[in-house]
Amino acid sequence: MNDSDNGSRVRYLAVGEEADGQRVDNFLLNRLKGVPRSWVYRVLRRGEVRVNKGRVKPRQRLHIGDQVRIPPLRLTESVPSPGPGVIARRRIEQAIVHEDDDLLVIVKPSGIAVHGGSGVSFGVIEILRALRPQARYLELAHRLDRDTSGLLLIAKRRSALVQLQELQLAGRVEKRYLALLAGHWRQDRKTADVPLRKNTLRSGERVVRVDPAGKDAVTHFRVRQRLRNAMLVEARLETGRTHQIRVHAAYLGNPVLGDAKYRDANAEMLAQKAGLKRLFLHAWRLKFPWEGRKGGCCLEAPLPAELQTVVDRLK
Repeated sequence: MNDSDNGSRVRYLAVGEEADGQRVDNFLLNRLKGVPRSWVYRVLRRGEVRVNKGRVKPRQRLHIGDQVRIPPLRLTESVPSPGPGVIARRRIEQAIVHEDDDLLVIVKPSGIAVHGGSGVSFGVIEILRALRPQARYLELAHRLDRDTSGLLLIAKRRSALVQLQELQLAGRVEKRYLALLAGHWRQDRKTADVPLRKNTLRSGERVVRVDPAGKDAVTHFRVRQRLRNAMLVEARLETGRTHQIRVHAAYLGNPVLGDAKYRDANAEMLAQKAGLKRLFLHAWRLKFPWEGRKGGCCLEAPLPAELQTVVDRLK
């Protein structure tokens, strides 16, 4: 049933087990199919959405049995926003590499955000919900930058999401990336252990800087292949800060090729000569224990063809 039907009156929705712990904004976006995101955030900001008769912020978590008040849709606001097109749906459908009762895994293409917002109408999660309108539960278990490709986990059950979140907090989800860095190191391994602080510019752009007042961040780099004026490295994360690998690589003096935000002139020139058209950062491996599965889960995604071509050019 589409919850945006009969939107001319106030409605009350009871929170069930499948939405226990879900954020209010995600709860509304998941149930009000076709309703513009801008409307959802506007009524939240105005206090027109109530939970158990109290005002709430978008990030507030819901619990089983909560009563969510949804204000009536005004006629001028009830026009559905454009959904993901055929090409976007096909790209994500073809990117699915694993699925079971708990998890859905895709190899996210570069250039597609994981979720809508900040000028983006829709992302991976909205596309998946459009592909599977009958799915009771689909939630992102972690994030990837828009320009980063690679393995992305989506939980199909609330219990699966909670389990994944607990594993990540405990540092038991092994995340490894492949990146092409400018320059060379004498040694094969380096660790960046410097705190990072996220800043938002007036334009709304997010920029991350090394800052003693920031949050702890640790990235382990290992050289896998030495190339002409560059090196293919594996990056293993101990923490999951915004833009972590990109900022740490730039801090070490070896920016990720194709990075428009943290590049330097040499890296930009090298990327152009190699014919690189995107950020060379790919989430290639995820490994974590999983209840009821001996040996846990180990997922791998090789470099996309357009990145492997660049490596071959620089050999």
